[in-house]
Amino acid sequence: MTHRERLMAAVSHKQPDKIPIDLGSTRDSSIVVEGYEKLKSYFNEKSDNKICDKMMRVVEVDEKILKELDIDTRAVHPGSPENRVPQPSNSNKYIDVWAVERIKKENSYYYDQERFPLSGHITITDIVKYPWPDADDPGYIRGIKERILWIRKNTDCAVCLNLPAPFVHISQYLRGFEDWFADFVCDTKLLEVLFDAVLEVTMHISKRILIETDKNVDIVFCADDLGTQNGPQVSYEHYKKFIRPRHKKFFQQIHDISHAKILFHSCGSLAGIIDDLIDIGVDILNPVQVTAKGMNPLELKKKYGKNLAFWGAMDTQKVLPFGSVADVKRMVEERIEQMGYGGGYVLAPCHNLQPDVPLENILAMFQYAREYVPSFMK
Repeated sequence: MTHRERLMAAVSHKQPDKIPIDLGSTRDSSIVVEGYEKLKSYFNEKSDNKICDKMMRVVEVDEKILKELDIDTRAVHPGSPENRVPQPSNSNKYIDVWAVERIKKENSYYYDQERFPLSGHITITDIVKYPWPDADDPGYIRGIKERILWIRKNTDCAVCLNLPAPFVHISQYLRGFEDWFADFVCDTKLLEVLFDAVLEVTMHISKRILIETDKNVDIVFCADDLGTQNGPQVSYEHYKKFIRPRHKKFFQQIHDISHAKILFHSCGSLAGIIDDLIDIGVDILNPVQVTAKGMNPLELKKKYGKNLAFWGAMDTQKVLPFGSVADVKRMVEERIEQMGYGGGYVLAPCHNLQPDVPLENILAMFQYAREYVPSFMK
C-alpha cells in the first residue's frame, strides 16, 4: 500500500498492510522545539524550525525527518492572518488573534496565559462589542492550496488539514477558567452568547479553509478538550445541553463541505461521551489518553471499534518520558495488538512529544512500529 492507502484503509476500518503512524500531521501530535532539536541533530537536519502552534511551541516536522521515520501523514496548517493584533515589545510575550495575552517565563517551555480579557463581571453587551477576529482575513487561506498540491505531487501520504478549535478552548481562554465553570451554574445565558460568538468566527474561518481545499484532503483535524484525568470537565447534562449541539453544528459543516474523515482531539477521560461523539459525526478519536479514567485501549476497541477509529494511544505521561527502550517497544506491541486488528488504529503519541522524552524512545516508537508484525497479520 501507499502511505495514503494504508492510513485511509485503517481509518475506514479495513486492515492495512502495516499499522499507519503519525508524527506532526496535527498541532497535537507533533513535538516541542527542544525535543525536535534532538531529532534534527540525529538526522543531521539543518533547517530552521517552523512553529505550527506558538502557545505549545510545537513544530512543523521537516520532510526529511518524516521520510526517515516513514510517516504516513502530512500536515496542512492555516496561514496567519494579515490583520494581526499589535504585539508587545517584550519578546517573551505575544497576543493572539483573540486578544489573549501570553508570556513565556524563564526556564519554561511554553507560553502561559497572563490575561483573560472577558473574565470577571461582564454583560452580554461586552461580548457583542468585543473585538472579534476578522474571519474573512485572507491570511487564513494563504498557501493552503499550494501546500496540498505539493503533498500530492511529492509524496504518497495522507493529507491532514488542521482547523481552528471550535469554541471550548477559546471561550475558556477569553472568560477565564474559574468564571467559565461558574457560568454553567450562575449565568448560562452569558455562557451561550459567548459560545455562539466564538463558534460563529471559527465556523466562518473553517468554511473558507475547507472550500479552499477543494475536497482534496483526507483528514480534517480539530480540537476541544472535554476531559480531565479522572472524568469530564462538566457534567453530562451540561455537555449535552451546551456543548454537544454546537460541536454537532461544527462537525456537520465539515461533512457538508468535505469528504474527509473528522479527526477530533480531546484530552482526558471521555468514556462517558464517546457514543455522543460518534453520533454527532466524529470518525476518529485522538489522542486516546490511556492513563485517564475509563480510557483502557482494549476496552475502547471492543466497545467502539466498529464505529470509531483511534489515533494516538502511545502514553506520553509515563512510558515515553520515563520508560526504557524495551518499555516503549512493549507498548508498541500492546497498542497494535489491542487496537490494530481489523483496521481502525493510527499509532501516534498521546499528544505532543515533550522535551524530556529521550531520543532513543522516540526512535524506538516509530521504527519498531514499522518492524513489528502483529499476531493477527501472521
